Amino acid sequence: MLEEYIEKLRPIVLNLFKLDFTCHDISHLERTMKLALKIQEIEGGDRLIIGLAAFLHDIHRIMKNKTGNFVTPKESLDIVKDILSNVDLTAKQVNRICLAIEYHEEYNWNGNNIDDINTLILQDADNLDAIGAIGLIRSFIQGNSMGEPLYDDKIEINENNDFIEGQMEPSIIHHLYHKIFKLKDNMNTETGKKMAEQRTEFMQEFVNQFLDEWKGIK
Repeated sequence: MLEEYIEKLRPIVLNLFKLDFTCHDISHLERTMKLALKIQEIEGGDRLIIGLAAFLHDIHRIMKNKTGNFVTPKESLDIVKDILSNVDLTAKQVNRICLAIEYHEEYNWNGNNIDDINTLILQDADNLDAIGAIGLIRSFIQGNSMGEPLYDDKIEINENNDFIEGQMEPSIIHHLYHKIFKLKDNMNTETGKKMAEQRTEFMQEFVNQFLDEWKGIK
């Protein structure tokens, strides 16, 4: 049933995201959905709810692109519900999908207390796509679009510094240390933690090589 619904909704979503160049595009939605479903197979939760929530979780990014103003996931729910009206869902199912989308960026490590398994899995899947080989490329593209330099060796890397949403980083490499490398320690599920560890190890090896090359060591 999930696959049937996704195929029905894909043209609508493709049309919405066709002009997105921020790395929150249709391919990100597809990857996040696949990751979420992989985690769901092990951790539980509702496959239909998780799959559809993952496929529609970044509508607020498109709204932000159009207005230039910050838009919360909650503000996208009217559009989400309109899209979901194209498939046969109960009101309860729609509400559960919207719950996961609304809270998918409100992490427990920021002091929130989200205990909905569908939301927790969506959070893990979304963050996993920010880690690893694809995560590195997305960070470089996103940082470049914001005007961040690749690296600035005049500014010391302090791993204790935390990423602040909307604030420019000294460089893309600094951003990796301030946010991306830390995601593995803040996954919700055991499955997500294992996947994040492997992806983060790859990123750290890449950045170590990068820094050695930058210094002229290798």
